[in-house]
Amino acid sequence: MSRIALVSAMHEELAEVLARMPDEQKTVVAGREFWLGHWRGHDVVAVLSRIGKVAAATTATVLLERFGVSRMVFTGVAGGLAPQVNVGDVVIAREFIQHDMDASPLFPRHEVPLTGLTRFPADAALSQALAVASPLALQDMWASLPHGERLNLDLAKAQVHQGLIASGDRFVSQTMESQDLQRALPDALAVEMECAAMAQVCHDYGVPFAAVRIISDRADDAAHVDFQRFIQSIASRYSVAVLERLLLSLPA
Repeated sequence: MSRIALVSAMHEELAEVLARMPDEQKTVVAGREFWLGHWRGHDVVAVLSRIGKVAAATTATVLLERFGVSRMVFTGVAGGLAPQVNVGDVVIAREFIQHDMDASPLFPRHEVPLTGLTRFPADAALSQALAVASPLALQDMWASLPHGERLNLDLAKAQVHQGLIASGDRFVSQTMESQDLQRALPDALAVEMECAAMAQVCHDYGVPFAAVRIISDRADDAAHVDFQRFIQSIASRYSVAVLERLLLSLPA
């Protein structure tokens, strides 16, 4: 049986995942807690990515080397970059880029040295499965979400986007920086701090990787919602809902 890695960005999201695993067993490697068990007939290992590209790359490497995962799926939040990507929307990655990679003039800007690549593709089959699961998961989560926890959002109108996710070792939260990123990468939909590094590791190992991010903010000066309440009320519920739908769709 192949093993699927379920990588969460936040403790709250991981807790929701573990609640669905009736037989989870903890193993500690490289200071990280990896939880092995089963969900919907699949052999899975769940873990926090940790924050930042190096930490996320370490987590991905351990998943591959120690636990022999055959597929890796990331769920978490991100900041919206493209004008059409709003708080509460979902972005499924088609490809990933490290927006702060710049070894010029030795290599073109954004190119990862010695790879010839500026962008690492998401696995097409896993991404398509997420594209099917994501709107259903939004419906599931919204229908069960108490009115008092909806944070004045109307997720019944939330959109699912597919495209480029940018990662970097900086939490983008200022309008000027967000605008600079949009100019440098006009097709980038969202920005975060982990997935491009994990995608690079999975590319090196030839293992499928896919990611889905729910938009918690616009990566600018405006505080659209309370971030911690968004994680607890919406993001953690959405992450488990999309994984539930995904695992139901994949052959056990």
